[in-house]
Amino acid sequence: MAKKVLIVVTNHTEVHEGKSTGIWLSEFAEAYIEFTKQGYELSVASPLGGKAPVDPGSVDAETPQEILDTQKYLENTIKLDEVSDEGFDAIFLPGGHGTMYDLPDNSTLQKLLRDFYEGNKIVAAVCHGPAGLVGATLSNGQPLVAGKRVNAFTDREEAQTTLDKHLPFLLESKLRDLGAIYVAAPNWTSHFEVDGNLITGQNPQSTLAVTKAVIAQLG
Repeated sequence: MAKKVLIVVTNHTEVHEGKSTGIWLSEFAEAYIEFTKQGYELSVASPLGGKAPVDPGSVDAETPQEILDTQKYLENTIKLDEVSDEGFDAIFLPGGHGTMYDLPDNSTLQKLLRDFYEGNKIVAAVCHGPAGLVGATLSNGQPLVAGKRVNAFTDREEAQTTLDKHLPFLLESKLRDLGAIYVAAPNWTSHFEVDGNLITGQNPQSTLAVTKAVIAQLG
């Protein structure tokens, strides 16, 4: 039986007027490509379903064609309300600043993350993807990330993007506030943390490492 991975992406398109956002394409694409190479079956979902936006800043003249080609899988995503953890082995949340807006308070995603986590299925996220984890609680009411070693885009990296003052919150600070054991590496270096079935990575440079950690657990 092929392993099945649910990839959850953002629908949000703007940080502030004149500053577009969305999914950081390489974080979606690198994972999608690696999982596909393993023969995994992938489903892509988003809060609203339909077309999921790519952050224009994540695509340029140097972007490999293989990465660009994965945009077709973002043209018609499944609506989150229409999926459950049933049949899936892992859930993966790629980043992009869009995730900071529509994932933290999404109750459907919160339930999915709890069901995956408590079902001993893999919950993985990279860069701003862990924004989806901040609203997730376990059945006992505790934050999913409380007491877990996690990694995500750092406040220092956010300061370098100069978008920190526009965002609804800072991801590292929020995770720490929720009781996570936040482990930071130097800016823009590949780093990931595995705590049981929770796998998180710091930045776009960490996507492949997170993906390979998921593959190592799924087999």
